[in-house]
Amino acid sequence: MKASWDIFCTVVDNFGDVGVTFRLARQLVAEHGMDVRLWVDDLTAFARLCPAADPQAPQQWHDGVNVCFWPKDWRAAEPADVVIEAFACHLPPAYIDAMKARTPRPLWLNLEYLSAEEWVTGCHGLPSLQSSGIQKFFFFPGFRSTTGGLLREAGLIDRRHAFEQDPAARQAFLTRLGVHPEHDATQTPTQLISLFAYEHAGLGSWLDCLAFAERKTHLLVPEGRILGDVQRWLAVDELKAGDLNQRNALTIQVLPFVRQEDYDLLLWCCDFNVVRGEDSFVRAQWAGRPLIWHIYEQDDDAHWAKLDAFLELYLAGLSTDAAQALTDVWRNWNAGQDMAASWTTLQAHRAELSRHAQRWCLEQALQDDLTTALVHFYRNWI
Repeated sequence: MKASWDIFCTVVDNFGDVGVTFRLARQLVAEHGMDVRLWVDDLTAFARLCPAADPQAPQQWHDGVNVCFWPKDWRAAEPADVVIEAFACHLPPAYIDAMKARTPRPLWLNLEYLSAEEWVTGCHGLPSLQSSGIQKFFFFPGFRSTTGGLLREAGLIDRRHAFEQDPAARQAFLTRLGVHPEHDATQTPTQLISLFAYEHAGLGSWLDCLAFAERKTHLLVPEGRILGDVQRWLAVDELKAGDLNQRNALTIQVLPFVRQEDYDLLLWCCDFNVVRGEDSFVRAQWAGRPLIWHIYEQDDDAHWAKLDAFLELYLAGLSTDAAQALTDVWRNWNAGQDMAASWTTLQAHRAELSRHAQRWCLEQALQDDLTTALVHFYRNWI
């Protein structure tokens, strides 16, 4: 059943919010045949993820999605069959009035932030009657079968497996990015690590570990907020896309901000990924590689409860020592503390962590993806 969808997105954290909503919009169009308008209040951020986008255009089409600028001075628009209020943004009052006047009234969904906390399972799918007289339903992405699942396009895991088994495709992608890791058949292969994180006070201690390790590391750093800390450690005046710096066993390369499809390939190419926020966090899990999650810091320290809740689920099946090593690394990273001891300890468990990351990925892929769950919710609602 074809339906119209309006997705509203306020850009709060640079790229995470618009990254999730654009993925969702594209999947609704491509896999479910829906008509989708994506309302974004910052098209500059959107254009970083979608290089073909025009940050000045009030309306444009990308991958079948009608991308519209969401202005402060709202222009009247006919509400869709399904209205998604993403990540606690607030719909224009005039739009809510139009929803109230529409027959039949739209399904109003509040798409919440991703959380592994157990209380989410009791709130997922619950209605809340608004002052407008319209019910709004709360929809929670999550890792349990009692939540809305995770964004995952059809065939994603199979495409990753095919890419992993095609060394020429991997080499061609890295070459396109200008990445040429050192290769010496007589030594341990250079490891690739991606770093996409927020500012981190303890980053220097981690880079020191990589620089003085026995194994060589090629660190790939997409343009973003962590560059300032990398720049200070390197003691250089400026870092920009294309720059290459070497310190002992560590080579640091700055990458241009890439479109979403290429970011997936980057994660698949790496042996270890450091990711931030929500969108890159989920994509790193689909990559099936060991990772560090740099969670978005909240003023009331609520992020620690979210971090611990995820670890409680993710660590199941790991040996006691590996679980403790990963916990220490994640907590030190997110606290901005010295990384030397915890990172060194973690290296003894890398093989186990790699197997575990693959297993976790496949377990999560057994559940319905978030987009499919949203479509099912709508069809059951009507």
